[in-house]
Amino acid sequence: MKPTLVLVGRPNVGKSTLFNRLTRSRDAIVADIPGLTRDRHYGHGRLGDKPHLVVDTGGFEPVVKAGILHAMAKQTLQAVDEADKILFIVDGRQGVTSQDKIIAEQLRRTGHNLLLVVNKTEGMITSVITAEFHELGLGEPCAVSAVHGDNINELVEFALADFPEPTEEEDREKHPKIAIVGRPNVGKSTLINALLGEERVIAFDQPGTTRDSIYVDFDRNGKRYTLIDTAGLRRRGKVFETIEKFSVVKTLQAVEDANVVVLVLDASNEISDQDAHVAGFILEAGRALVVVVNKWDGLDEYQRATIKRELTWKLAFLSFAKLHYISALRGSGMKSLLPSIDTAYAAAMAKLPTPKLTRTLLAAVEKHPPPRGGMSRPKLRYAHQGGSNPPLIIVHGSMLNHVPETYRRYLENTFRTTFKLEGTPLRVDFKTGKNPYADKKPGPMSAADAKRAHRKRMIGRKKYG
Repeated sequence: MKPTLVLVGRPNVGKSTLFNRLTRSRDAIVADIPGLTRDRHYGHGRLGDKPHLVVDTGGFEPVVKAGILHAMAKQTLQAVDEADKILFIVDGRQGVTSQDKIIAEQLRRTGHNLLLVVNKTEGMITSVITAEFHELGLGEPCAVSAVHGDNINELVEFALADFPEPTEEEDREKHPKIAIVGRPNVGKSTLINALLGEERVIAFDQPGTTRDSIYVDFDRNGKRYTLIDTAGLRRRGKVFETIEKFSVVKTLQAVEDANVVVLVLDASNEISDQDAHVAGFILEAGRALVVVVNKWDGLDEYQRATIKRELTWKLAFLSFAKLHYISALRGSGMKSLLPSIDTAYAAAMAKLPTPKLTRTLLAAVEKHPPPRGGMSRPKLRYAHQGGSNPPLIIVHGSMLNHVPETYRRYLENTFRTTFKLEGTPLRVDFKTGKNPYADKKPGPMSAADAKRAHRKRMIGRKKYG
């Protein structure tokens, strides 16, 4: 079992910067703005000899009893409950603050193993800068600089010194990564909490509550999954705040990192052009897709019929995706969601044998040959798989640059039906064989070849002469 290190501290002390340093990633958004991180953020520690997990938390303000800051504090306390060791981060340049004292007292009451980390100490004398932090009563402070990497390796070794060497190999089994994507305030975080059966991410009735992409591992029916909660995607012209621009980038990166994307739509609002834009990006990324229409329970029959017509009209290009009508808040319609995700993942990662692909291709050509391109008709000879997630089928032949887009779609639909590839986009690429004699220049003719050519000419003259 990997030990878990949880980073706790008041806002803007450098927790997310330290998280990125410990995980050797850019997974956590970093900016000089307090309160940027809101949910728990998990990552694999990549420093030191012992495998471990690192958890980033939002700025801890335990005295606030309402609103988003209170929800952030609850998230931090839940992370503390999961911790094997807590790294209490303080700001060495600001010194001990009254809020640091309140947090230190609350963490001490938990009875967890604590390590005091004094951040932002670059260019300072360690003994001098850490002296005043002894009054917190949390043992010897460890001075580091998360930005510059000073003493980070020593911090990891000290934090993990009490834990035994790992005896079991890390579980490397591949499992689906599922990104939950949609416009702001459509219920993405509520959907994740419903799938997990706990309040794992903050669900607040305010657009923009989620700002980062949050990765959450869980097991269901013996299968392992990773859910990715993402920030709401707005149209480019609507993104003004710097933090929201970072969040959009993180969402797009999460889509690229995922195997399956769950596109969440709000049934209480019409299907907008923005929904179609988000769906188009997912399709362009080639990710398997499940479409979820949330807040379905609040509609009457006429409104439901209207939404279904809009789906057929505006998102017709997603006809390959499974559609679910649910209420994440009430848990209705959720039973078949994970099976659809499993089906889409299996289709995205499917292995397609070359003989069967080629037989399917030749049968499709026999049933409906490609139209002529110029003086001749394209010849499609064989097909093989060129990749997965999404499945890529490469068709070889000649004159394939004349194959129209409509015929490509015909082949895509044929392959999808034959191999039962539900829930994933499918790509068909054409590769024209090169004529090996096209670039060859005629060389000097041998005496024997010249004699044969002369004989043919003479025979031709006698015959037609």
